[in-house]
Amino acid sequence: MTKDSQEAYPSYVPTTVTRPFDSLGELFLDSVNRYQNRIAFSCLDQELSFFELGEKAKKFASFLQNDCLLEPQDRVAIMLPNVSQYPIVLFGIFLAGGVVVNLNPMDKASAIQHELANSEAKVVIVLENFVHELENILDQTKLERVVLTSMGDVFKSSYKGFWVNFYLRYFKKMVPVWHTPGAIRFREALRLGEQKKYQPIKTSPEDLAFLQFTSGTTGRPKAAMLTHSNMLFNLAQAGAWVGHLFSPQDRVITPLPLYHIFSLLANCLMFVYLGAENCLIPNPRDIPGFIKTLRKKPFVGLTGVNTLFVALMADPNFKKINFTALKLVLGGGMGVIPVVAAQWQKMTGVPICQAYGLTEASPAVCINPVDSPFDGTVGYPISSTEVGIFNDDGKKLSMGEPGELWVRGPQVMKGYFKNDEATRETITPEGWLKTGDIAILNSQGKVKIIDRKKDIIIVSGFNVSPGEVESIISEIPGVQEVGVIGMPDEIHGEQVKACVVLKFGFSVTEAEIKSYCHERLAAYKSPKTVSFYPESLPKSQVGKILHRELRKLELEKSGLNKN
Repeated sequence: MTKDSQEAYPSYVPTTVTRPFDSLGELFLDSVNRYQNRIAFSCLDQELSFFELGEKAKKFASFLQNDCLLEPQDRVAIMLPNVSQYPIVLFGIFLAGGVVVNLNPMDKASAIQHELANSEAKVVIVLENFVHELENILDQTKLERVVLTSMGDVFKSSYKGFWVNFYLRYFKKMVPVWHTPGAIRFREALRLGEQKKYQPIKTSPEDLAFLQFTSGTTGRPKAAMLTHSNMLFNLAQAGAWVGHLFSPQDRVITPLPLYHIFSLLANCLMFVYLGAENCLIPNPRDIPGFIKTLRKKPFVGLTGVNTLFVALMADPNFKKINFTALKLVLGGGMGVIPVVAAQWQKMTGVPICQAYGLTEASPAVCINPVDSPFDGTVGYPISSTEVGIFNDDGKKLSMGEPGELWVRGPQVMKGYFKNDEATRETITPEGWLKTGDIAILNSQGKVKIIDRKKDIIIVSGFNVSPGEVESIISEIPGVQEVGVIGMPDEIHGEQVKACVVLKFGFSVTEAEIKSYCHERLAAYKSPKTVSFYPESLPKSQVGKILHRELRKLELEKSGLNKN
């Protein structure tokens, strides 16, 4: 931290923190013991107490140990939306000594194959709605076991669970036909785990907890190696700023997917740590259904991104919600637009507390005091965290000078899995993490993000690698050159745009490019618009496409003229 930011800390926030436990499994068992009769997670009107969560997690850990022969530090992939199975599986993996690999279930087969193969995952747990994308690439991975689950699998009434699954499969048509020989059902996995003894595992603070994939400036996503120590320190750091607002009986709304690092830390792990209830929203895009859940019971906390805040406020029923218990609205993943923040506070009476982080920092780096007015900054570096603004030569810049934001603290990742070169490019010998974001430090010691040095596109808080989208479009016959950039979008922060040069004599339409991408990429990664260039895209002397120059050209064409 800087001297100015340290002096501006709220009185209840310490400048340094210590790690509260040696492992996330140890933290989990402590919470189960302390809060056992309280609700840990709720979803689709089904409640899971800390005691029930602990028992199911141990059964799943036993299944991994005894039936999957999982060894400590073996990788297990989770391919689930926000359903109650997620925390059961997550903590079961930790209790078995495994490493969690979070996968986006909305991704297409090529992205899933890359992440499974790169992580060398042995087991995957997947919601049957998404297993069709997994089937065709199983032989290109090191998977030994596939565990299938359905939305109704955690209903306490097996009768009701059966009808939920029947309705989703045959009436809503939400479950595509799949054929996965050798797959085992989630309920059967728990039954097998119950039959054999779970063996407690001693996990070291420096053991890996997560391989969390994040997009780089080019090519496919890389796996950030996050240790138990990284995550536990970040819990203590973030908890020092927001923990005083919550009591064990409080209810927190969790709409962002738990496989995303922001929701994973700020909701799933944080409120297990604090003993509060995580109310999981499986489909936050169903705004009427989401608001119906919000109206059922008072809630104390809500995390979200700018996109979600806009969508909620656009629904007339949002004004009917009782906000009297609400204490914390945390905005992250992408910048919150000032006009959205102002409208939110006017409608709810609670300001949006904007924070900043990145996967490589577990993720929290900066946060504003929770009760301060929205000012467009991402706040102060959190406890036990140093930040600095540096130029391209690695020289530290003065207050007010724009440069790349560097971060140093106990939450900084160990490095990228099986990618020493990328690790050396991202983490300095002195332990500074280069964020790729251009920022300034203002006179109060707050950090303001003003641009990105990297080419990464952020759509509703999700990172999109231009290189990944470019590689897909390059497969289309007739495409000679392609550059993918992010364009401003009032709702999503950015949208993906493809700039294409066609080979002589070929005719490819915007609709054809968009359709090709949609079949192979998650919706948020697919280009929303395509611009055709007659001869070539702007390049460097060595022939590399200049994404920043390309974006500047497109902004000028659109009349935005942003440098």
